[in-house]
Amino acid sequence: MGERTLGRTVRRTLSAVAALAPLAGCASVLDGAGPVGRQTATIMIDATVIMLVIVVPTIVMAFWIGWRYRASNTKATYLPYWSFSGRIEAVTWAIPILTIMFLGGVIWIGSERLDPFRPLPSKTPPLQVQVVSLDWKWLFIYPQQGIATVNQLVLPAGTPVTFKITSSSVFNVFFVPRLGSMIYAMPGMVSQLNLQSDTPGQQLWGTSAQFSGDGFSDMQFPVKTVTSADFATWVAGARGAGPVLDRPAYVALMQQSQRNPPTTYRAVDPQLFQAIATQKIPPGPGPQREAPSHAGREVSTGGSD
Repeated sequence: MGERTLGRTVRRTLSAVAALAPLAGCASVLDGAGPVGRQTATIMIDATVIMLVIVVPTIVMAFWIGWRYRASNTKATYLPYWSFSGRIEAVTWAIPILTIMFLGGVIWIGSERLDPFRPLPSKTPPLQVQVVSLDWKWLFIYPQQGIATVNQLVLPAGTPVTFKITSSSVFNVFFVPRLGSMIYAMPGMVSQLNLQSDTPGQQLWGTSAQFSGDGFSDMQFPVKTVTSADFATWVAGARGAGPVLDRPAYVALMQQSQRNPPTTYRAVDPQLFQAIATQKIPPGPGPQREAPSHAGREVSTGGSD
């Protein structure tokens, strides 16, 4: 089996697995919905193919050698005197070294192109979205539109999106698997991530990728990709309904809660994200320990970083 044939077989197999993944209730990083997601999937598939080019012949040869030099095969010539063979040592070490160098180069070049701070090439100006990791929900602020949502992300397809990400309490990880590139949300710091969805009408899935306490398992959100016209309509509708997200409203929102339904805010304090990132607004409580019980023992209610 040639390398090209093996590559096609692996790609078909992994694509089939990716197609079945939504049926199991989880999105797949192998089914990219945008340029970053597709490039991430390509790196993973190429790395798998390169490794299989070495692994498959090695496994086949191991079985062949066991069959060829079995005790009942008296015709096979067995020459065990291979000690200090320079040729064998050269082959034994050269193949894995060259493979590692080639694999490392492919991954390094591909990963360097996916630098999360690098803007995506596009003639369309990027949409700005400010992301705040809360206990245990996600806050999305659209500074250009002056609105905000909780546990719901709406994106115009074909438009690059620049995410600026921080946390109100403990470390977390922002991840939309089909768009690619998970990145940390850190208190007192701002991470940046550039993503894009190419196809409107999709319902993607985002999540937290790091344990952060009791409500971690429900810290998920739908990602809706729409046309530019539908996005403008959605923004106009959001501006006409819902409360205002000012500092008092944010302080109430940042308190620990679980299974929060999607919520929309018609207006946002323009300095809110900066105040959160610089911790001018005190951080959230994070996972806490309960007071000592009557038995004199502490009972943990959640993990901590």
